[in-house]
Amino acid sequence: MKVAFFGIVGLLFSIGMIAPSFAHTTVHVEQYEIEVGWGIEPPIVGIRNDLVLKITEPGETEGTHKGVTSVFKNTDATIMFGGAAKKIEINSDPRPGYYFSSIIPTKTGSYMVELKGEIHGTVIDIKIPVEDVESTVVLDFPPTSSEGTADIAALKNAISFLQQDVSKLKSGETSVSSDGGSAYDFAIFGLSIAAAAIIMSIIALIKRK
Repeated sequence: MKVAFFGIVGLLFSIGMIAPSFAHTTVHVEQYEIEVGWGIEPPIVGIRNDLVLKITEPGETEGTHKGVTSVFKNTDATIMFGGAAKKIEINSDPRPGYYFSSIIPTKTGSYMVELKGEIHGTVIDIKIPVEDVESTVVLDFPPTSSEGTADIAALKNAISFLQQDVSKLKSGETSVSSDGGSAYDFAIFGLSIAAAAIIMSIIALIKRK
């Protein structure tokens, strides 16, 4: 479903029915203007996207710009997240000065693109931040918060019943058997399994969030 949705969006972009609103970052290195951002914004964790780069220089007429070609023959690009870094392959777009690299962001948060090398004799060594990757909640429908609330309520009730059972067992209100020891141990063992199941449910709920 998500693939079909983004395919339709991409088609609309290509035929000009939607005007993209990019939150790209632009930096200048001597005469070059370098713009970096995501192809689909906002970027969503786990959904394929493109890092898009646009590199231009002043044109022959004052106030104009032209695309710079063959930039990545001598320049390396690296995507960075926290302490992790990965060198990425840059592909040329048919439009001069435009480049892209496909990527699936696997974590929410801040990403950065590092460019190192030289562009036609000009040394490039910069790090450019791009828009933060967001969770799928911005696209989820219907919202999952109500389901999560119900799950939490169910877990609270289960814990409450478990606490009551333990209290009754300790006070003697719940009788296990006349021989004491082994039956009591078995009852405690059963309650321990129930507690472990609840803890595992809580962990699964947290991971799902």
